[in-house]
Amino acid sequence: MKRRLCVVLLTLGCSPAFGAELLTAPLPTLPPDQAVRMDELTLPPGFNGPAHRHDAYVYVYVVEGTVEMQVEGKPVHCLSAGQASTENPDDVHTVMRNPSDTEPARFVSFIINKADAPVTLPASDN
Repeated sequence: MKRRLCVVLLTLGCSPAFGAELLTAPLPTLPPDQAVRMDELTLPPGFNGPAHRHDAYVYVYVVEGTVEMQVEGKPVHCLSAGQASTENPDDVHTVMRNPSDTEPARFVSFIINKADAPVTLPASDN
């Protein structure tokens, strides 16, 4: 049986009747030196971040606004509040922007990577 990661808003340890399943994805096999980090980020109106990578499994949930994300070789994803996305350790994050000129965008990231390693690296550090 495959292990699965299920990110559920307001239902951790509760019945699905109290919330909604947001994302279900296979849980990767991880070495013992891995750690989990969860951050809330706010992108100001018009934010357009530089290309970067994480060397991590990244799970994102948009709380407010709209966030445009793209990993190299894939189309741009436009995520609105209530939507989720994933990235793999080999992905280069080429687009991360808030397309709104007036409203901030807020999202939560859940990152699994090597303990004490930087969370974000320049895209050129391959």
